[in-house]
Amino acid sequence: MENYETIKYKELEDGISIVSLNRPDKLNAFTIQMIEELHDLFDKLEWDLDVRVLILTGEGRAFSAGTDLNECARIYAPEIMENYKHIKYMDIPEVAKRQYYAQVRTSQLALKMRQIPQPIIAAIKGPAVGMAFALSLAADIRIAGESARFRNSVFLLGLSGVDIGNSYFLPRLVGWSRAAEIIYTARFVEAQEAERIGLVSRVVPDDKLMDEAIAMAKILVAKSPLGLRLTKSSININFNAPNLETALAMENRAQVICMGTTDPKEGITAFFEKREPKYPRR
Repeated sequence: MENYETIKYKELEDGISIVSLNRPDKLNAFTIQMIEELHDLFDKLEWDLDVRVLILTGEGRAFSAGTDLNECARIYAPEIMENYKHIKYMDIPEVAKRQYYAQVRTSQLALKMRQIPQPIIAAIKGPAVGMAFALSLAADIRIAGESARFRNSVFLLGLSGVDIGNSYFLPRLVGWSRAAEIIYTARFVEAQEAERIGLVSRVVPDDKLMDEAIAMAKILVAKSPLGLRLTKSSININFNAPNLETALAMENRAQVICMGTTDPKEGITAFFEKREPKYPRR
């Protein structure tokens, strides 16, 4: 992977990678450049067979403070637009059209997080607000540090309270009524409440957060590589399956595809030999 300026990407052993939002002096607030760098990374990961689990986190004391409002407020100033002239939609002269494409481009990050085959573990400490709150919902698993705080702050800016998939993911995670209350009030949800209502899987001390995320990632990469990818794909599709028959068809498809590989033989052999399976990396 190439070097980025606003995100930090690191590949660990055994198919685990970490991407960190890397503007700690600005609480990792999102800029156009950060959004584009995440797009570039996700596009590459979609076809990367070596990376099997991705951990998403933030450098410093925050996951992310959301959109960088300083940039947002000046986004149409000539000197700001000049910085992004390589981005096609920034060349559109009509402000409304430019705003539309910027919004669509931003929201597509949530879609790509679901489309890439790697399960995503969000390791969250400090504030995760606005855009960052919405994107954290698109992860497969959320682990929170004790300092984590979630907030739908976009609703405090004179905009709609529904943004970047939060109205899709949040009711499915915590239930319709509770999600509506969190979205409408734009209040903070502290780490302990987030665990209690199912917004995050667990809460750990901040200094143990990455250890916990990596330990979870190691559990996932111990599974069959193809099986892991097909599992995420099936969960994505069955999230909105219209009936049980459709869900079963997707599950059957995944199982039959895996049966055509050598992975089940290794898994069954390891079970009887009382050892961890050793699957081929690809």
